[in-house]
Amino acid sequence: MKLKHVVSSFLLILALWSCKEKVMPEETVIVADKEFEYVVDQFADLRVLRYQVPGFEELTLKEKKLVYYLTQAGLAGRDIIWDQNYRHNLQIREALENIYNSFSGDKSTYDWNEFEVYLKRVWFSNGIHHHYSNDKIKPGFSKEYLNYLLAETNTELKGEPFEVIFNEIDSKKVNKKKGVDNVASSAVNFYARDITDADVDAFYKTAYKGPEGRPIETGLNSTLVRENGKLVEKVWKSGGLYGAAIDEIIKWLEKARTVAENEKQARTLELLIEYYQTGSLDVWDSYAIEWATSTQGNIDWINGFIEVYNDPKGYRGSYESIIQINDFDMSRKMAVLSENAQWFEDSSTLMEEHKKDNVVGVSYKTVNVAGEAGDASPSTPIGVNLPNNNWIRQQHGSKSVSLGNIVDAYSNAGGSGRLKEFANDEEEIRLEEKYGKLADKLHTALHEVIGHASGQINPGVGQPKETLKNYRSTIEEGRADLVGLYFAMDPKLEELGLVENWEETAKASYDGYIRNGLIVQLIRLELGDDVEEDHMVNRQWVSAWVFEKGKPDNVIEKLTRDGKTYYNINDYEALRELFGELLRETQRIKSEGDFKAAQELVEGYGVKVDQALHAEVLDRNAQFESAPYSGFVNPVLIPATNDEGEIIEVNIVQPESFEEQMLNYSATYGTLSTQN
Repeated sequence: MKLKHVVSSFLLILALWSCKEKVMPEETVIVADKEFEYVVDQFADLRVLRYQVPGFEELTLKEKKLVYYLTQAGLAGRDIIWDQNYRHNLQIREALENIYNSFSGDKSTYDWNEFEVYLKRVWFSNGIHHHYSNDKIKPGFSKEYLNYLLAETNTELKGEPFEVIFNEIDSKKVNKKKGVDNVASSAVNFYARDITDADVDAFYKTAYKGPEGRPIETGLNSTLVRENGKLVEKVWKSGGLYGAAIDEIIKWLEKARTVAENEKQARTLELLIEYYQTGSLDVWDSYAIEWATSTQGNIDWINGFIEVYNDPKGYRGSYESIIQINDFDMSRKMAVLSENAQWFEDSSTLMEEHKKDNVVGVSYKTVNVAGEAGDASPSTPIGVNLPNNNWIRQQHGSKSVSLGNIVDAYSNAGGSGRLKEFANDEEEIRLEEKYGKLADKLHTALHEVIGHASGQINPGVGQPKETLKNYRSTIEEGRADLVGLYFAMDPKLEELGLVENWEETAKASYDGYIRNGLIVQLIRLELGDDVEEDHMVNRQWVSAWVFEKGKPDNVIEKLTRDGKTYYNINDYEALRELFGELLRETQRIKSEGDFKAAQELVEGYGVKVDQALHAEVLDRNAQFESAPYSGFVNPVLIPATNDEGEIIEVNIVQPESFEEQMLNYSATYGTLSTQN
């Protein structure tokens, strides 16, 4: 699961991995690094940043080779996410890039500027649908202008791939709304166009689900199609669907295996290679166990079809890759949470029958990213907790990481404007400025290490994707958030040496969460839209529920001054009790597979938006120049070789521009090019 960057410094915490949310933190008051240019570009609602890779120069040559090979393996699969996101994405990208590279006409016009912005937005989102809202990106130029560019550059794009840029067909990449056929109304390329919700439900009632008590992640690595009237899975593997890209991934993984840091790591890579060769989800589980228990070494990675947020039914995983280098100092500080995981489980508000007797092997590290690809790039998570398979997590443990250099890059590229606009008073601003960054890191750790590892499903109850269906992801993310929120205000954190002032740090956390969940995150939506992205939904239903339940005691007060709305927490202890009450209920919903209760919670509190408040928030936000969403270019790893072709050093350089990196990626890693 992933935690994405959010529009609240506190939000940094809230969208972790196996929770994957991509959001930019609310601006914090940190002086930018004057010697490093963090901001690369800004356009539309997006900002592109750079990140540094601390510690890379301290690695041995063998370790640098491992990082390089793993990074290349990740990039080799880049085209997969484009095709997964939408069936015409690759063809559209190739046409737009050919125009960009070939057009020699007037580039000072309004239309050309709009064309460039559209192309950058498509690059950022790995396709023609917005990376966060899932809405199709609307071009600021006309059909006629695109036809002119196509003719001028001798580029072909016609039929549906051309028309879909301008029409209303396939308007939503992922549609999880109540009351519609979620599969048929989603443009994501996981299902043939003639397949419906009912088809998917019927198919997976009888599909192979793995050994008793050890269910596989059914459907994780395949496209569901209809052949001769029968539904079949087209598996993503060598020799199968996406085979050309997967063969390149395997090539680089084989090289990585030769420079593994230890035998355990080498065995883990062997299993990943075998999985890509066979497509077997039983092998994937074996790999996941080996990976989760491989904790020695300075280098780690995520690679595969992982998160299922882009599937309206929650089966199919989007391709992604993240290469990590340990941040040893921060990891030592945060390992204390893992060591005390059982205390947190025993001390939580969960019903006794929903608590684990033995929380197994939750490891937590702060790492520095060396490269990302697929669904993790350009828009990246800031935290990770894997593997996602529940029985593996229970029996073998999991890994939780915070992407330290990504978090730092967000902070160093920020400011304080939005905080001062939307915070209720000077005390709230003071708490955020003094404790907000630490509060974010702690909540991220609690969310990942304790939250996703906590609780258990009742015997005989199916997996959440089967019982909670389209509400599975937002319920899980909200549940993990609530674990972090409940324990944020616990003196245990100070006792463990994680904070110096647990009470004020917790207040900063609570202020930030409520501020974002009820107000600030609305800047991401177009006026009139519902909240749809799983992490935004969970932040709203958590915040709105505790606000409503606390009304009799005025726990959270809604204030209006000079036509502006604010929320003020009057009783932090009472709010903590409400978070605990909601945590207990959310775990019950998951443990018992209570679909009706999940639906009532999410639809009742998490989806609808007060339109008057939304209009006000958008108006207040209009004064700020920084974009609400951020992503990253990757540093470029360049191997130096001797006369025999052997790598003797690996150097890091930063790309000059977003365009440079995107065009280079298409030229170098276009493994699924429609021109091949």
